[in-house]
Amino acid sequence: MFLLTATKKSFSTEELRRQLGHKRYQPIWEMACKLRDVMGKRDDRYQLTGQVELDEGFFSIELPEEEKNEPLKRGRGSQKKAKVLVMVESSPSEEVVKKGRPSKTVRHLKMQVIPDLKSKTITDIVGEQLEPSVELTTDDSTSYIKFEEHVQSHQAVIADKNTIKTFLPWVHIA
Repeated sequence: MFLLTATKKSFSTEELRRQLGHKRYQPIWEMACKLRDVMGKRDDRYQLTGQVELDEGFFSIELPEEEKNEPLKRGRGSQKKAKVLVMVESSPSEEVVKKGRPSKTVRHLKMQVIPDLKSKTITDIVGEQLEPSVELTTDDSTSYIKFEEHVQSHQAVIADKNTIKTFLPWVHIA
C-alpha cells in the first residue's frame, strides 16, 4: 500500500512486482486491484469539513475513434478535455511558510468527473460531498451561485490568474 501512495504518479503493477521481489505477476496485479478498489470506496465514505477550496479542472482524454475526424471545440467545452470538480480541504498553516509555498496546509482532496458545468450539477455534488459547516472558497464563476443552502459560508474571489493562486492554492496544484 505504501508503494501505491508514496508517489504523485501511479505505480504500474509490474513495478510493484519488481520492487516487492516477486516472480509472478498475477497475485501482485490482483492485490493492486483490490487496494485501488478499497481506496476508492473509502473516499466515498467521508465528507470534507472546515475550509474547502473548490474549482473545476480540465484533464486531457483520449477521443473515441468515431469522433477523431470531427471538428473540435476549443476552450472549456472541448471534446478532448474531461470536466472535473476539484475540492480540497485546507486550513491556514501554523508553521512559517517559505516564499513561493502555499500559505495553507491540505488534508483531503476529492475529484469528481462531471458531465457539464451547470450550476445545478455542481450544487448537487457540493451538497453530497461537503459538510454543512464548511467555509467554501471559489472563484467567481457563474456556476457557483446557489451554495448558501449547502454550506455555512461561501466566499467567491474575483481575481486574475496570478492572485487566484493565493486564494485557491491547493486546487490549482491538484
